[in-house]
Order: sequence, then C-alpha cells, then structure tokens
Amino acid sequence: MATIEVVLGDITRQDVDAIVTAANESLLGGGGVDGAIHRAAGPRLAQAGSAIAPCDPGDAKATQAFDLDPPVRHVIHTVGPVWEGGAYGEAEVLASCYRRSLQVADELRARTVAFPAIATGVYGFPPGEAARIAVSTVRRTPTAVTTIRLVAFDEATHELYTAALHDEIGGDGPC
Repeated sequence: MATIEVVLGDITRQDVDAIVTAANESLLGGGGVDGAIHRAAGPRLAQAGSAIAPCDPGDAKATQAFDLDPPVRHVIHTVGPVWEGGAYGEAEVLASCYRRSLQVADELRARTVAFPAIATGVYGFPPGEAARIAVSTVRRTPTAVTTIRLVAFDEATHELYTAALHDEIGGDGPC
C-alpha cells in the first residue's frame, strides 16, 4: 500500500516523478493550479496537451513535464467535475480522477505522485467532501506508486486533507 502524505506547499516544487494537474477538457492550461503548472512547465506543455486533447471529466492523460525541475518527469492531466449540487454523479467523477491518475502513473512507472485538490476551485466542488473522496480513493486504489502526496495550497485545505486522512486510518494514532 502506498504511503499517503499531506503537505502544504507549491505542487510545482514537489520532489516527485509525476504531478497531477486539475485540467480543463482542452488541456491547454487554465487558472488556479493548472495555470501554475503550465507557467512552471513552459509553453510546450500546452502544445503537448492540445495534441492529446480532449480529456473527458474523470479521465486522465499524461505529457512530459518539460521545464519543471527534476525529478518531475510527467504531468498527469485530469478533468474534475463541475459541481452542480451533488446529484449528477460528481462524487464518482471526482473519484475517477484519482483512480485514473494512479493508473496513468502506473503506466508511466512513476513511483511518487503529487495531487492538488481537484475540482475545488472554479469547478466549485465542496472542499471537505473533495478531501474525503481524495483520501478514500487513493487509499483504496491498487497501484505500484509508493508515495502519494496530497498537496494543499492553503492551510484550510491542508487541515481538510489531514482530517480526512486521520478519519480514514481510524483516528487512533498520529497522522
């Protein structure tokens, strides 16, 4: 089973084989974490994304990492659900983002992967529920990845991830 770490920081600065970006279907870059990753990786990331686009919600596709600092070799693009109140399968689509990203990481033979909080920005997914889905899904998805890092951009998200991980492992020991 993979080790799950919760960290506060910049996903573009993580010491991992692959980073996941919360992309839009065009894979051309956007705002939030996707924009930050595209800026750090350089313009070739958008060119590579357009060559494999579109990417459906819940799916994941990979490109090279281009100008991101080693050891990051790959960017895994996944498209989260737009929150419409929760009655339209949003939770399952979000869980699929994490599962498919880990499957793609396995195909790439990545052993360490960093995830952002997918769909909680402009897509409007409730952050607490998203954190619970993220932790539960990565914990239950079979993978050869040895370290899964959940990267929070802000303290509030870090607290939600930490609480979700604590609840998931039973809450009896340190997280």
